[in-house]
Amino acid sequence: MNRRPLALTTLLVLVLGTAAAIAGATSLTSETTAFGHRILADPSHSAAPRAAAPAARTPSASASSSPDKSATPAAAGTPSASASASSPDPSASASASASPSAPDTPSASADSQDDVSSLGPAPGTTTVAPISDESSRVGALYSGSAPAGNHFCSASVVHSNSKNLLLTAAHCVGNTDNLYFAPGYRDGKTPFGTWQVTKLYNTSGWSQNGSVDEDFAILQVAQNNGRDIEDVVGANTIGLGTDFGVQVRLYGYPANTEEPILCTNATTRQDDHQRRINCPSFPGGTSGGPWIDTDTNEVIGVIGGYQQGGDTDDISYSATFDQQTIGALYQRAVADNS
Repeated sequence: MNRRPLALTTLLVLVLGTAAAIAGATSLTSETTAFGHRILADPSHSAAPRAAAPAARTPSASASSSPDKSATPAAAGTPSASASASSPDPSASASASASPSAPDTPSASADSQDDVSSLGPAPGTTTVAPISDESSRVGALYSGSAPAGNHFCSASVVHSNSKNLLLTAAHCVGNTDNLYFAPGYRDGKTPFGTWQVTKLYNTSGWSQNGSVDEDFAILQVAQNNGRDIEDVVGANTIGLGTDFGVQVRLYGYPANTEEPILCTNATTRQDDHQRRINCPSFPGGTSGGPWIDTDTNEVIGVIGGYQQGGDTDDISYSATFDQQTIGALYQRAVADNS
């Protein structure tokens, strides 16, 4: 969404035109049986635009760069049989390479639980996310030497036996070159270290057709100092087939701030394959942020899908999670890491 005044833009076009004339609920607890929203534009990682996709979402006026958030909902497709290869993008501009940094605080237990009743503001309002086990599993995706000023999307850790998987929006990541994840990132600090992304998994529906109903991706990260990320911060379980009208906690990292935000509200049905939530002030950079069911604490969506997460900062979307799409994608990532 272009935030420049329409009238001024139109006048400028007319003037230039005159002058010229004159001169884009099943839980995945068993890996064997069931297993953005706005992005700040980063040419080295954002997925290639597709003809059917609408214009990318723009950030608030204070954002330093343009975000990207996608298209008319379509029927869910069939996941591809193999992982998508991550290839270098020759058009990407060079940036300083980074090395993963080690955690500098005690690990969060994968089994520990927050007092979830105390998490977040009143329903329908957005505030800075409190520091908790749950928010520490959410982090910023960035390219460069450090996350400060370089993060462009959000992601979260999801449970697997390999303990090395993340969940984000597919439109956030086109390849894994110089891509890192900083869980629990705040104000330039990375209390749980930074983790190098080594592999990208998405569905054929997304990679071949840009289906907004399959706008989700799983990322694999390398160990850090011999430790797996899930052993450091814990992980969320993916939930499948959840009803549309549930309450969730919505997390994300705005590209123009250096701390995560949180909103709690009920979701509604956008169409058969998309859910919607009204939460204010979720701008560029929050794409890929998790939707966590307040009853089950499972992740049931990510900011993305329709309009790449939403054309306004106050409404967000997610493709629905089912066995045929994200369930199969998760199984493929798990099998590849077994």
